[in-house]
Amino acid sequence: MSAPRIGITTYGRKGPGNLEGRYNVPAKYVDAVRRAGGLPLLLPPGEPRAEEVFALLDGLILTGGPDVEPARYGGKAHKQVYGVDPERDTTEIELVQSAVRAALPTLGICRGCQVINVALGGTLIEHLPDVVGEDVLHRGPEREYVPHLVHVDPRSRLARILGTHDPSPASSHHQSIRKPAEGLAIVARAPDGTFEGVELRGHPWLVAVQWHPEHTAAEDAPQQRLFDQLVAAAIELRKA
Repeated sequence: MSAPRIGITTYGRKGPGNLEGRYNVPAKYVDAVRRAGGLPLLLPPGEPRAEEVFALLDGLILTGGPDVEPARYGGKAHKQVYGVDPERDTTEIELVQSAVRAALPTLGICRGCQVINVALGGTLIEHLPDVVGEDVLHRGPEREYVPHLVHVDPRSRLARILGTHDPSPASSHHQSIRKPAEGLAIVARAPDGTFEGVELRGHPWLVAVQWHPEHTAAEDAPQQRLFDQLVAAAIELRKA
């Protein structure tokens, strides 16, 4: 059997700084999928033959990146909202909805967790420190990654995947889920109450985390297992 094809969303053409006009994605996403035995396929926004591309996929990863446009979830403009890319928002929301209909194994990471929630009808906190303060640091002052404790429901699929219910993964975000979409179960929280992990009830394998497992997956086995189990679920889908 050939390797399962795992779609990985990319940043849009409106990337920051010298990334303007380029479709790109951090290599650590690709590396983690390869270690898991998957074949990574990059999915740039705005593909005119999106249905044809989606039909090729055995699994999907929605990556991190800048913010979802607040109007998508009835939110408010905020000075801390950055990097809004309507083309990317549209593409990824449609991917999520297709993945739910097709029961495609799906992993959302950081922004990807937020996109899943918005695509299914949920809302976001535009700027997390406004709501929970800064007792728990969710990103560094230059948007760098910082670790913090996460409490995972030990009964959840996420806990079974990670093999732990108290990881301290790499985090870099200033937004999070405010109101979960119907069917999304909150299965992980930061000590300040921030929602850090969700699963979609009734879906065979849709898991999303607010942190960045790809950032430490090469040396952190619980984080790599998110990619391993996504690929395993993709293989099972092929067999079905």
